[in-house]
Amino acid sequence: MPAETRTLKVALLGAGNVGSQVARILLEDADSLAARTGARLELAGIAVRNIDAPRDVELPRELFTTDASALVRGADVVIELMGGLEPARALILEAIEHGATVVTGNKALLAVDGPSLYEKADAAGVQLSYEAAVAGAIPILRPIRDSLAGDKITRVMGIVNGTTNFILDQMDTTGAPFADALAQATRLGYAEADPTADIEGHDAAAKGAILASLSFHTRFALEDVHCQGITSVTAADVAAAKDAGFVIKLLAIAEKLPVPAPSGKDDGGHSSGVSVRVHPTLLPREHPLAAVHGAFNAVFIEAESAGQLMFYGQGAGGTPTASAVLGDVVSAARRLVLGGPGRTETTTGVLPVLGIEAVTTQYYIGLDAADQPGVLAKISALFAEHGVSIETMRQTVHRERDADGDGGAGSAELRIVTHRASEAALAATVQAIKGLDIINSVTSVLRVEGV
Repeated sequence: MPAETRTLKVALLGAGNVGSQVARILLEDADSLAARTGARLELAGIAVRNIDAPRDVELPRELFTTDASALVRGADVVIELMGGLEPARALILEAIEHGATVVTGNKALLAVDGPSLYEKADAAGVQLSYEAAVAGAIPILRPIRDSLAGDKITRVMGIVNGTTNFILDQMDTTGAPFADALAQATRLGYAEADPTADIEGHDAAAKGAILASLSFHTRFALEDVHCQGITSVTAADVAAAKDAGFVIKLLAIAEKLPVPAPSGKDDGGHSSGVSVRVHPTLLPREHPLAAVHGAFNAVFIEAESAGQLMFYGQGAGGTPTASAVLGDVVSAARRLVLGGPGRTETTTGVLPVLGIEAVTTQYYIGLDAADQPGVLAKISALFAEHGVSIETMRQTVHRERDADGDGGAGSAELRIVTHRASEAALAATVQAIKGLDIINSVTSVLRVEGV
């Protein structure tokens, strides 16, 4: 490197699984990173809560500090990998106030408070980058922001949580019930000791909000995302889906839709809005996302000019996620060397947030019904009353034996896939079905996409 090469001080907040790998790469690959950025990236310190805590990577003890604020104030680049809302938010704001570039992987914070952080960064003219916040090692946010900047994205559909994908994949390939698949994910380290954020869909919802914000140039927060987890998905659901040629995945979906007329609220005169949702979904087995196995992630994008694109790779793990973090660091460092304003996002307007009732989709409905004449006719008539048509219906009869050993009263298990209809009409149909005296219970309701 030339003798006059600039040195940029890097502050690292957090030394967990990802942070430790980021620190290792910064130290081991210092020369190659300097060649790529035009500046030497000096790891000035690592802020942690406990200096003596065990870590997977051996790092110089003199780098560790518990004074995160002092470390931030002296840095050119701040990498926040602490997670959680506080003190991460306060430290990011402090970094922005002192003119530092910020790189974060904190999807929870961005989903909750991203809009205000973006505004602060814009006002200060500093860079706020967050590639690692969605889908781990997969480069997805920069392609949406930069490569597709001249196109119009119409839909984003992704598997963005490796834990739930592993669980559903185990249920599909081995027939395991949900509890056993979750236990396996925990043993292998894919699931946290408290897996609530994953299995209830909250993690995927946070990432969905970030993807929607970049894709549709409108700021979306976690509260704008309809969220449903996978805890109600049963082995019977997975087996029935498999028999019908589907696989169940937890998907984050953001799509541009016409604004219903009347919308019931002030839509600012927009003819279209955006729905963002997370829920378990049936996909045809020939769909590209259906082939995503284990703890891998994938994001499927539909754009007006580019057509269909898919990004696939490891969605978690220390080293893969560190790759995404360092990509942001190198990009930000080059901007600091070459000059120019910071860039966080592009917001060209504010599209209204549409509730899930505005979505057009298909339903997969499981019913436990009485086994008697006229049942199918009553169900079909009720669907017709609500403007919903049936695409396929499968029936399995379970008969009980009476005291004489002859066939007695029984029940019928019905599995129905509808044609596409509005979410509102489909939900109303299910509600009406529950009121039929021939229906013992509605055993499952899942959406179908990609058909």
